[in-house]
Amino acid sequence: MNKGELVAAVADKVGLSRGQAGDAIDAAIEAITGALKQGDEVKIVGFGTFVVTNRAAGEARNPRTGEKVKVAASKTPKFRAGAGLKDAVNAK
Repeated sequence: MNKGELVAAVADKVGLSRGQAGDAIDAAIEAITGALKQGDEVKIVGFGTFVVTNRAAGEARNPRTGEKVKVAASKTPKFRAGAGLKDAVNAK
C-alpha cells in the first residue's frame, strides 16, 4: 500500500473527501515527525511506538575499493509494533 492507497482507504472508511483524508494523514505525519525531532517518543495505543535512537560512529568499507570509510554518529527513527498490531497481523 502506498500513500495514495492509504488516503483512499481512509477517505472511504471515514467518509471524507480524498483531499481531506490526505490533509489529515499529512498532519499526522508532521506531528509524529515534529515530536521525534524534539526527542520525544510517540505512542499510539494498539498500534505501536515511534522512537529515536542514537547510532554510534563507526567504520564501513567501500565495496568497490575496499577502502575503509568513517561513518559519523547519527540519530535514526525506529518503530516498535504494539501488541494490538502484532495480534492483528498474526490472526488466523
